[in-house]
Amino acid sequence: MHRINRRAALATMSGLALAACTSPSPTPKFPDITFTHLPPLRLDAASLAVVDAFKPSFAARHIEHLLPVSPAAAVRRWAQDRLLPVGNAGRIVFTISDAGVIEIPLERTKGVRGVVTKDRSERYDASLRVHMSIDAGDGRRRGEVSADAMRSRTVLEGLSLNEREEIWFRMIEELVGDINGELESAILEFLQPFLVSRS
Repeated sequence: MHRINRRAALATMSGLALAACTSPSPTPKFPDITFTHLPPLRLDAASLAVVDAFKPSFAARHIEHLLPVSPAAAVRRWAQDRLLPVGNAGRIVFTISDAGVIEIPLERTKGVRGVVTKDRSERYDASLRVHMSIDAGDGRRRGEVSADAMRSRTVLEGLSLNEREEIWFRMIEELVGDINGELESAILEFLQPFLVSRS
């Protein structure tokens, strides 16, 4: 009888150990994507309006709403961190027209070889398109610039959600970094009359 109880106890302990091993990994916490480490672009306008004209479709393969940081949220933060209105009149309008992320299934190895082959199972395509206009409010000066960027990542089959989210986050971080470079160059080249130097 004593032997049976010991076996039952061992079985219970084994079950507890298995449960501990299979508990889900903690959800990763991602930092905000910010641009406060870069100098703001001081512009001769009194206000800034950020218009999100892109609406997630929630259709199949569109996953921008599932990302830890969406392209729209990241580029909205860019505008808030880098575009600084310092004038007494006029307005800056920053419009987000595309901020989608699409999941594309990739073809996998079939047959016996597929059992021992670890394929890349999906590709994620992220895109951003933005437009910025500035009106000095004096009836004479008006300017505009646009920028777009795209980044793609493929993932191996069998990745956990946490691992995918890490890849998504890095992809969006690089995507909005591309937009930062494009817009800064365009503003310095085409909107020079609106730039205000620090006194």
